[in-house]
Amino acid sequence: MDLELVASDAQEGKKQELKLWLRLLATTKLMSQEVRRRLRTEFGATLPQFDLLAQLYREKDGLRLGELSSRTMVTNGNVTGLVERLEADGTIIRERLEDDKRVTVARLTEKGRTYFEGMADAHERWIKELMAEVDPAVLKRLLAELGQVKESAQKHLSEED
Repeated sequence: MDLELVASDAQEGKKQELKLWLRLLATTKLMSQEVRRRLRTEFGATLPQFDLLAQLYREKDGLRLGELSSRTMVTNGNVTGLVERLEADGTIIRERLEDDKRVTVARLTEKGRTYFEGMADAHERWIKELMAEVDPAVLKRLLAELGQVKESAQKHLSEED
C-alpha cells in the first residue's frame, strides 16, 4: 500500500505537513527497495553492508566498531555480524589498537576499496536513473526547500535518544 493513502481523504490544503512526510517516506521506501534489489542482484550485497563500507571508505585509518554502529544506525551486535561477513569476504580487516588492545578497528582492504568503488559508481547511476524524469531545476529547488524542512525538524528534536 502506498503510504500516502493514509492522508488521501484530507481536504485540499489540510494536513500538508502529514502529506509531505508521507510522500517523503513513500519515495524513500520505493527507492530503497530498488537500490536493495540492485545491490543484491549485481553485487551480492545488502544495503547495511553498502552503508558500512561507505563509512570505512571515508576513513582511511578505519573506525572503531562502536563508531560504525553510530554512523550506520545499526546495533553493535548487528555491526559485529556485518563486519564478520565482510571480513570473511576479504573486503575489510579488524585490528586491535596498539595502545588499547580492548579496542577493535575495522578498515577496508584494497579488495574492499575496489569493491566499494564499483558499488558506489553503480549506486550513483541508479539514483540518477530513478530521478531521470525530474527536471534539474526542480531537483535544485527541492534540495534547497527540503533543507528548510530538515532544519525545522532538527530544531524540534528531543534531547533523548
